[in-house]
Amino acid sequence: MSWCLGKYVLACFCIALFAQLTSAINAKGCTPLDSWTFDKIIPKFKAAIVKFDIAYPYGKKHDEYTRLSAAGRGSPDLLVAEVGIKDYGDNENMDLAERFGVVKDDFPVVKLFIAGKEDPIDFDGEFNEENLKMFIRRHSEIYIGLEGCLEVFDRIADKFMVSNNVKERRELLRKAEDEWDKIKSPSDRPIAESYVKVMRRVLEKGNEFITTETTRVNGLMGGKLAKEKKDELQGKLNILKSFVRDEL
Repeated sequence: MSWCLGKYVLACFCIALFAQLTSAINAKGCTPLDSWTFDKIIPKFKAAIVKFDIAYPYGKKHDEYTRLSAAGRGSPDLLVAEVGIKDYGDNENMDLAERFGVVKDDFPVVKLFIAGKEDPIDFDGEFNEENLKMFIRRHSEIYIGLEGCLEVFDRIADKFMVSNNVKERRELLRKAEDEWDKIKSPSDRPIAESYVKVMRRVLEKGNEFITTETTRVNGLMGGKLAKEKKDELQGKLNILKSFVRDEL
């Protein structure tokens, strides 16, 4: 009886392990790179985000990176890639780890390679899909939006927050209002309205409005809310993040 139970537990463990490894290997949209392919593939893209990790990664951070790779499928100029490193056996890809100063204790390490720039940019924010997206947007011309955001308004928000000229900001607000008028989709119109409202309040109250409003919405998120309301508030937070210019 105990022998059968042990055999059953072992079988379950093997199935779970296989599923975990399969998930790690087959992360959709994520390109595996090695010492031979790295320099062949990276230069072909305007931007390439690369995760240096153990050979068979798993866990929350790998799941977040997998979500990023899925979100990046619509950006032809962006490569989402992964380098699996082994510090045993044939030391696979250890040369890449040494070349970019990556050490095992820091895994996973994410670097952004920009076409025309010699040195990659290190990601050092909280490891989640949203922060990885913002990291790509802030350091490249690649657009990869957060859930509930619209590219045309994110582009306007970028210019709006970079400018310190009130006249220029008012012109950008008018441009956002014009884009809002053009939208036919019932689901996108309230999103566009949110961008316009934020820009109006920033003109009225200054850049600090972004911080205070983010704090307020986060406070509401902490309460007991229906899923629909939480999704709505998360959308507002994502739009506010489009107006944040501080580096991660």
